Amino acid sequence: MSPRLLPSTPFAVSLVLTVSLALAGCGGGPTPTTFDLSAPRDFGKLTGSRAAIVVNEPTTVQTLDSDRMIVKDSSGSLSFLGGAQWADRVPKLVQIRLIQTFENGSRIASVSRPGERIVPDYQLNTDIRAFNIDAASGSAVVEITAKLVTDRTGHIQRAKLFSARVPAGAVDGSGAAQALDQALSQVLIQIVRWAA
Repeated sequence: MSPRLLPSTPFAVSLVLTVSLALAGCGGGPTPTTFDLSAPRDFGKLTGSRAAIVVNEPTTVQTLDSDRMIVKDSSGSLSFLGGAQWADRVPKLVQIRLIQTFENGSRIASVSRPGERIVPDYQLNTDIRAFNIDAASGSAVVEITAKLVTDRTGHIQRAKLFSARVPAGAVDGSGAAQALDQALSQVLIQIVRWAA
């Protein structure tokens, strides 16, 4: 039995083109390279508080709440860097690496995520204001605000904005990931020293 052909009408041609483009979008293009962020280790073992801290997942704007790398141009418009992605959503990665930085620095008695059955003295609330490549300066920019809140009363003990800029060798996946990782490491160390 021979295959049946669709009649050559404008609608049929349009339908075939639409289906073809949809299928090309589903499987076309190379898989993006996945990059991870690190938790700093080499900043010394520092004595600090005996407090227990819960580190909440950072808040941020919708654009940064993803696994995509962001480039900001001189006009302020944001775009995604093609061919590259993070291993997880940026807020989740920052939360995990911040907890690990506390552990690596031995600054406090206990650090955990919410829901780990630890009774905390403090909650650390953060907000990611910037986590992108600034195309105009060729730099990775990381800005995070932090608030240390007493768990029982909800009183804000202190709050501060932390930021770092690191030159990016190139605005490609590898260069952007390396520069953003270095900038984040500087900010994480600042937060850990401050919180203790």
